Amino acid sequence: MSAQEQNLINQACFVSGNEAVALAARDAGCRVAAAYPGTPSTEILEYISHYTDVYSEWSINEKVSLEVAIGASLAGSRALCAMKHVGMNVASDALMTQTLIGAVGGLVIVVADDVGLSSSQNEQDSRYWGRFAHLPVLEPSDAQEAYQMVREGFALSEEYQVPFIVRLTTRICHVKGLVRCYPAELAAQQGAFEKDASRYVMVPGNAKQRLPLMLERDAKLRALAEQTTLNAVQQGSDKRVGFVTSGAAYCHVKEAFPEAPVLKLGLSHPAPLDKIAEFANSVAQLVVVEEVEPLLETELRAAGVEVIGKEHLPRIGELTPSVLLPAVKPLLGETYSSPNLQSSVFPRPPTMCVACPHLGIYYCLSHVKNTIISGDIGCYTLGAGHPWNALDTCISMGASLSVAQGLDKGRTAADEKKRVLAVIGDSTFLHMGMQGLLDITYNRGNVTVLLLDNRAVGMTGGQNAPSSGLNLQGDETIRVDFRKLCEALGVRPERIREVNPYELPTLFKALREEVKVEAPSVIITNQPCVLTERYAKQPPLAVNADDCTGCGNCLDAGCPAIHVSHREQVIKPNGREKTLAFVKIDSAACTGCNLCLETCAPDAIVPLGNVNRINAVEV
Repeated sequence: MSAQEQNLINQACFVSGNEAVALAARDAGCRVAAAYPGTPSTEILEYISHYTDVYSEWSINEKVSLEVAIGASLAGSRALCAMKHVGMNVASDALMTQTLIGAVGGLVIVVADDVGLSSSQNEQDSRYWGRFAHLPVLEPSDAQEAYQMVREGFALSEEYQVPFIVRLTTRICHVKGLVRCYPAELAAQQGAFEKDASRYVMVPGNAKQRLPLMLERDAKLRALAEQTTLNAVQQGSDKRVGFVTSGAAYCHVKEAFPEAPVLKLGLSHPAPLDKIAEFANSVAQLVVVEEVEPLLETELRAAGVEVIGKEHLPRIGELTPSVLLPAVKPLLGETYSSPNLQSSVFPRPPTMCVACPHLGIYYCLSHVKNTIISGDIGCYTLGAGHPWNALDTCISMGASLSVAQGLDKGRTAADEKKRVLAVIGDSTFLHMGMQGLLDITYNRGNVTVLLLDNRAVGMTGGQNAPSSGLNLQGDETIRVDFRKLCEALGVRPERIREVNPYELPTLFKALREEVKVEAPSVIITNQPCVLTERYAKQPPLAVNADDCTGCGNCLDAGCPAIHVSHREQVIKPNGREKTLAFVKIDSAACTGCNLCLETCAPDAIVPLGNVNRINAVEV
């Protein structure tokens, strides 16, 4: 073994796909990286932030992150931006123009699709953006390929002067594997920014001149797809069926049918149609396995290649062996008997964290009647579930305010007396919600906005945001003053309130008063996310069992630290049967926020130390 080979082995590490992307960006000489947090892509920037020679930032939204990366590329530096699949919708305005401008320094756009809907409102297929925007798409099938393809993406981006999309999925992002890193390189410096208005200023006249160049580039990339080793045939002994596939689906195919020939696409767009047609002639049947839409299948059929696809395989979810085997075995004249596997994993419904500052909000909203509540994307989306059932809509990130405006203006006589509320978090408000509030004030809407400021991007892990006063690296920076911001967007000062969400009487009073006002109003909550260092725990609470009446009021808060110890059926004086729920508090999880204490009429919830003293006296 050579010294160089030994050195490469010494550099091997066990990492996730997200960390592999970060390692590749560092080793490829990337100088600028930007993103907005979003599962499953969040960790990419968190890992990159540890590299001091790469400028990295949490941008306000995905469009801004792409534009930052574009600017760095035009300045001659290699740049990367990362986002989850729905983020590309936000960034698409810049994306669709940049395809005409192209890239100077290598520009890699990493998009993570949530195949299987682990934490997203839809399951869109980001491969469409390659077709739509005339951009090449790379699809790694494991962490090692994520590392290699990101590095190659930078080089190819500069060679062909085009941004490269690297499409990951949740499985690639989070499943770990052994990755061998290669010696870091210094990206070729492109020099200073060179003024070129005909290329960089996309007025209609200039854009028209760039369109033929884009089409010429498409032809070159199609030729690359036919020749590159990124698209390779893996021979197999069982030629009754062959597979053309990419990404994580490739691993599922190899596990389910290890003896079958496979054409694995690393550069999945433009598709190597000639290579696939040649491969199809070498097998009895060609099956296209792609997650989730039949993009390649449709293109192959249009090219006259006979394939089997979504008429046998589902268009939703991951194409795991348990999905592939029953779908493909019948094509081989074989039957498939599904093994009787029983899951031993206890189901865990989604809920908010212990002492989450949003708990008090939804406790109050669940008790305010005659309302229509428009929700948004974030931890507070969970307010739609048990026990609160306090959200009526949730469309997309930042949509709650605009939807609320539509609910207000579009209401019929049946909803004339209902109050319209919008719930949105601090980072979501800054991401895409501010425009909605401006629309409400400008067009004289009658909406009460609950702006839940927990000083973090909570649902993706508590990342810093402009509301926290800290940047990606944890350095101090400006902290947005939401009161001033809302006033600047047109809300009258007297209609802006700031409340502690753990103080239920104050919160109830603010809600009941503001919904009665025929004008836009904003209620800002001001307690931090419990998973961040900004939250200060208090002594835990416990239930004095002798005083608990089983009323169950504390359960309405929805805190996961409160558990039902037992239930009893009683007959009320009016003859009706009632279920009493006696509770206990997991004191190890409790942070002493006192929210449940305010719901307890018999004062059975007390500091943990008091319960111990009471029990000691009784003994």
